[in-house]
Amino acid sequence: MKVIICGAGQVGWQIARHLSGERNAVTIVDMNGDLVRRATETLDVQGVTGFSSHPDVLERAGARDADLIIAATYSDEVNMITCQVAHSIFGVPRKIARVRDNSYLDSAYADLYRRDHLPIDVLISPEREVADAALQRLAAPATFDTETFMDGRAQLLGIVLTDECPVLNTPLRQLNDLFPSLRAIVVGVRREGRLFAPDPNDQLFAGDNVYVFCNAEDVGRALDIFGKKSRKPERVVIIGGGNVGLAVAIALEAQVGRVRCKIIEKDRAKAERAADALSRTIVLNGDGLDVEILMEASIDRADAVLVVTDDDKTNLLAAVRAKQAGCAMAIVLVNDPTLTPLMGALNIDAYINPRATTVSSILRHIRHGKVRAIYSIGDAEAEVIEAQVLGTSPLAGRLIRDVEFPEGVLVCAVMKGDQVFKPTGDLRIETGSVIALFAMSADVPRVEQLLQVTIDFF
Repeated sequence: MKVIICGAGQVGWQIARHLSGERNAVTIVDMNGDLVRRATETLDVQGVTGFSSHPDVLERAGARDADLIIAATYSDEVNMITCQVAHSIFGVPRKIARVRDNSYLDSAYADLYRRDHLPIDVLISPEREVADAALQRLAAPATFDTETFMDGRAQLLGIVLTDECPVLNTPLRQLNDLFPSLRAIVVGVRREGRLFAPDPNDQLFAGDNVYVFCNAEDVGRALDIFGKKSRKPERVVIIGGGNVGLAVAIALEAQVGRVRCKIIEKDRAKAERAADALSRTIVLNGDGLDVEILMEASIDRADAVLVVTDDDKTNLLAAVRAKQAGCAMAIVLVNDPTLTPLMGALNIDAYINPRATTVSSILRHIRHGKVRAIYSIGDAEAEVIEAQVLGTSPLAGRLIRDVEFPEGVLVCAVMKGDQVFKPTGDLRIETGSVIALFAMSADVPRVEQLLQVTIDFF
């Protein structure tokens, strides 16, 4: 498949990395020649320097026979015009645009994106994706990462193991004997910075970051078994009142059950906008690094602080200061993946990587129809892929034990009808079943072969 990616920033580069690694013909376009050069030198992609909204630039990028264009520059307007030019002049069949500004995303203006107006097939909003991720972190405060699957019937939990974990030094195969009714499986382990898919003889150690795929009804029990207590926060302080912080506060106000929320925003105009949009949330105009402002927000009695300013270092420092002041839990927004190893040392409980959430959303929309969900883990090191099993798939009708999965692939769960089953060797994968697989990035092409799924649109 031939793909044009407009924007060689973090999201564009990561999407190019995924798609070029899966043997697609990828061309990346950016007005910054240095970013284009970095992409062409590190990835198997072509590069074009120029404005992606200019027809001659898209012509040089090969738009006349492109199957897909992804407009992910930093400008909403450039992304929109790029899709319009790709449609009107070159007839590109599939167009995805990253759009940030809320005024473009208002459902009242949805007609704007009809094919005879602005022909955009999929709109991706990073701020909304991040806000949704933040709400999921707040809903599962004992985890550093979480995502729902199988229509909400299953959940991926990222858990940091401490010395209090009751199942340390226990081979994973024994967990089935110890907890036979627990519908959960450890699908990924990060140890000393390296992520891997464990085998049944592997043991868990203090300091490991583990990914557990769990039936939604068993989440509380799974957290107990791994030494965590789950208690949803009732008092939340949000540092950063921009689009993400405001979206989270609005969602918290709408939830059943009273969550007391306060926002700290340094920019007065943003603080006033947030105050106008919210009814029960207290908005403070001040610096989230200022101890006096933090104490005015009662940070010492808060159950959680969510730090979502546009500066990574500010987010980390504000979270550390909040924890030192007595806040029980800190969740931070971090764009730079090289900073994530600092989380443990800084006593930060969870983080959100906007790039990973946006990449996951785009991948979900570009893989073929039967893929229902994709979640990118870490710095695109692995994915959890949820898909419906087609009749042509090599998986259809076979027992799990009879399928030769690659070493870096584990079955997370199988859903038949509305029932989610824990994977066992004698569980049969039926045509039409929904399967969730954990796959290291190098094994994703093999997973697509097993599912008989390709990145295709016809």
